[in-house]
Amino acid sequence: MSTPARRRLMRDFRKLQEDPPAGVSGAPSENNIMIWNAVIFGPADTPFEDGTFKLKIDFTEEYPNKPPTVKFVTKMFHPNVYADGGICLDILQNRWSPTYDVSAILTSIQSLLDEPNPNSPANSQAAQLYQENRREYEKKVAAICEQSWLDDQ
Repeated sequence: MSTPARRRLMRDFRKLQEDPPAGVSGAPSENNIMIWNAVIFGPADTPFEDGTFKLKIDFTEEYPNKPPTVKFVTKMFHPNVYADGGICLDILQNRWSPTYDVSAILTSIQSLLDEPNPNSPANSQAAQLYQENRREYEKKVAAICEQSWLDDQ
């Protein structure tokens, strides 16, 4: 059944294939266009540089009028990522706009990796380390980057 949300997701997928942004990829799951799997590669010259981070994106029939639910599947240590992998990012909540597509969502999350917002922490330990002991924060991030290569979920 073709619905506005499903048609839009097909357009988003086509755009992602034809003009892929650097360091991110995503595609619908095999049997359900409303559930996507994505990968973000840690941005160069950041503590996340060597990481490969998997995400799951759940869309509703209200997309693009309502944002999808995006979660890291890969273990993450970041001020704006909850223990369950949920992401605290304004465009996924109160600043959502129907003009955002999957490409914009993934590149925004990729930017968030290097530019956390410690004033809106989802992980208070990561936020505190980020602000008070950057070296220790970067050590913990390096450990999760290394773990990301081993995670074959």
